[in-house]
Amino acid sequence: MRPPNTPPARAAATATADDTEFRTLLDRLSDKATEDYYNPFTTFDWPATIPTDELWMSPELLSFHGTELMDELSPARLQALSRWESVNFYSLNVHGIRELLIEVTRRVHTPGFELPSEFFHHFIGEENDHMWFFATFCLKYAGKIYPDKSVKLPGAPRDPDIENFLVFARILIFEQVVDHYNVRMAADRRLHPTVRHLNHLHHQDESRHIAFGCRLVHLLWNRLLERDPDDVALRELRDYLGRYLTTSIESFYNPAVYRDAGLPDGFALRRRLLTHPARQAAHAKVLHKTTGFLNRIGVFDARH
Repeated sequence: MRPPNTPPARAAATATADDTEFRTLLDRLSDKATEDYYNPFTTFDWPATIPTDELWMSPELLSFHGTELMDELSPARLQALSRWESVNFYSLNVHGIRELLIEVTRRVHTPGFELPSEFFHHFIGEENDHMWFFATFCLKYAGKIYPDKSVKLPGAPRDPDIENFLVFARILIFEQVVDHYNVRMAADRRLHPTVRHLNHLHHQDESRHIAFGCRLVHLLWNRLLERDPDDVALRELRDYLGRYLTTSIESFYNPAVYRDAGLPDGFALRRRLLTHPARQAAHAKVLHKTTGFLNRIGVFDARH
C-alpha cells in the first residue's frame, strides 16, 4: 500500500529503494567498474594502418555466412566484405550509444531512478568512452562512419512507465546483440590485435551493463504489471519490441557496405540475404539470449 500523500512515482521509487538484491548488485557492479577502469585515450596504441588483405571481422559473423553467396566470394572480396561490415558494426555502435546516452542521461537522478543513478554515472562514462573508440577506429582506418539509417519506429507508447520499460529494454537488446559479436571477435586470432583489443574492452564493460540491464528491465516490468495494464497496452508494447528486434538485426545488412566491398546491387542483395533460411537461423542465434530473457520474465511468451 502506498503511504498517504505519496505520489505514484515516489511510491515506485520507494519500492525500488527497498530492493536489497538490486542494491547489492549495483554496489558490486560499481566496485567492479572502478576496479576495471581504464583511460581509453592512453589504452589504445593505434597502428598507422590495419592491413586490408586481412580479415577485419570473423567470417562466421558476416551477413553472407551460411549462404551460397559466401562460397562465391574470392579471398580478396571476402576480406573487403569483412572490412566494411566491421566498419558498419562499429558505426552502429556509435549511433546506438549516442541514443542510449541521451535516454539514460534524461533519467539520472530523477524520481523512480534514485537507486540506480550512482551506477548510471559509471554507465554514462563508459559508454562515452566506447563511442569515442569505435568512432576513432572508423575514421582512422576507413575514413568515415556510416550514417544512421535506422528507422524510427512509430507507435511507441507514451505512458511514462511503459516508456521507461521500453527505453531500457531497447538498451538491453542493443547491448546483448553487440556483445554476441564482441565475444567472438575478441577471441578470434585471425583478426588484427587492435580489432581483438577493441572488442575485448567493450565486452568487459558490457558484461556489467548487461547484468545491470537485465535486473533493471525485470524490475521495470514488474512495476508495470503492478498497475495491471490492459491487454491492448501490453499487445502494443510487445509489438513494438518485436519490431525493434527485427530492425536491430536488419541494420547489419547495409547496401552501402556491399557497394564499398565491390558487390553490385546492394539493395537486392540485402533483400535476398534477409530472407535466406541460413540467415534466419543466424538471427535466432544472435537474439537467443535476449528472447530467452524476455520470455523468462513474461514480456514475450514461447510463441515470440
